[in-house]
Amino acid sequence: MTPDPAVQADATSVRAQGPLIALYAGSFDPITHGHEDLIKRTLTFSDRLIVAVANNVNKQPLFRVDERIAFIRECIGDDPRIEVRAFSGLLVEFAREVGARVNVRGLRAVSDFEYEFQLALMNRHLYPDLETVFMTPSLDTTYISSSMVREVARFGGDVSGLVHPVVGRALIERYRELAMGREGRG
Repeated sequence: MTPDPAVQADATSVRAQGPLIALYAGSFDPITHGHEDLIKRTLTFSDRLIVAVANNVNKQPLFRVDERIAFIRECIGDDPRIEVRAFSGLLVEFAREVGARVNVRGLRAVSDFEYEFQLALMNRHLYPDLETVFMTPSLDTTYISSSMVREVARFGGDVSGLVHPVVGRALIERYRELAMGREGRG
């Protein structure tokens, strides 16, 4: 079968733009096995991945940005293709700054789609050169979310199958600290 010249031209122009830098942004409060799955799979189609940890002033995270960055680095190891950075403000501005051409978003359920679709369209409006790629998690991580992990850990449940052991220990410790703080004020 002869390759379509138009497809070959498109592929050539993409390669001519340099390495494909993907961006995977989120709060990662905390990073879960679902996040790790998407990080690993993104490296199958990108040359570099920047895991962008959002510093969202409208949220009260359980862990500070520097803690979340350290957890991500611990979970992913020292793969030179992955960079972990904090950002605040508009994602598209950060994407421009780092030269990202792909924005990876995870979709666990149909209920995620409407919000993510609106976000993707707004990002396209603000920065047409940034493509959003929706990825579904692996079957064994589909049900995992950071908020559910926090809730399970808060009430002493077992999160060992949901997060890296370092993150699991940090969750136990953080909730212990918070409980001690409440008892001290009572």
